[in-house]
Amino acid sequence: MGSELKYFTVLAIAVAALLHSTAAVEKHVVGDEFGWIVPPGGHYAYEVWASGHKFSVGDILEFNFTTGEHDVAKVTKEAFDSCNSTSPIELKTTGPANFTLDTIGEYYFIGTMDKHCELGQKLAINVTSTTSAPAPAPGPATRKGPVTYIVGEQLGWFVPGEISYSAWAYGKTFMVGDTLVFNFLNETQDVAIVTKAVFDNCTTNSTLAVYKYSPVHIILNTTGEHYFTSTYDRHCANGQKLAINVTGKSTGTPSPCPSPSSSITPSTTPAPSKAPSAHSPVASGPYTSAAPSTINGSGYYLTILLVGLAFFH
Repeated sequence: MGSELKYFTVLAIAVAALLHSTAAVEKHVVGDEFGWIVPPGGHYAYEVWASGHKFSVGDILEFNFTTGEHDVAKVTKEAFDSCNSTSPIELKTTGPANFTLDTIGEYYFIGTMDKHCELGQKLAINVTSTTSAPAPAPGPATRKGPVTYIVGEQLGWFVPGEISYSAWAYGKTFMVGDTLVFNFLNETQDVAIVTKAVFDNCTTNSTLAVYKYSPVHIILNTTGEHYFTSTYDRHCANGQKLAINVTGKSTGTPSPCPSPSSSITPSTTPAPSKAPSAHSPVASGPYTSAAPSTINGSGYYLTILLVGLAFFH
């Protein structure tokens, strides 16, 4: 009886350890719903995707691609940097392709077809720890004061390609009092504040406000979802659109909440001396947040993938 009890005790411990290990292992679908492709945003696309993940020993990378159109090779850092596919560590030509992360350290993957690697089909990740139980969810973000975000960073506000600005917004925390700055070339772009319906359908003949002179500063004065696009022909349809969710207030003293007429900080560059026209902000109504709804966070992951913000990177 004692030996049987000992046997079942050991068995229970082994099963518990196995279940714990299995539950903690994570499968990372590279590029999320967009998979493993040649991204319009260049190599920066997969860099942004990887920055949103923590990779542990035992995790699995899944590369989803169309067999015959793409492949994936595990390579050295030198081969990754030079896009040299002549001697890969491992090559898989059938999608989906899985790689198990079995050691701590850096992993490098590229597409070997044509110039796929040179065009951005490459991924570098760093496995930093052994697999463990999921960490507790972080508490609400705290700040000392408002933050100014440059939309698109150094590339600014332009026509980047599908879902690029959702990739830019991914991982950022927007709060009341924060400022969005849109930099663009005058008379080639503008910034329109719109409702969710207009944002989704790109029916830019109906806007809340339009601002035509760069740089445009928009202070986020309410919680909830905010939608921005351009009224220029097909700019919205081709990816010049941004949706963000303002979740709360920073812990510091926020900037004074502006009235609708002052939600745009005047440009520091003098406007042309001629009568207000194409360069002057044209508002079709007060700036208010769109009706509350849920922005899909999973879409932001690649949202992470096709980062057109790096189109010229």
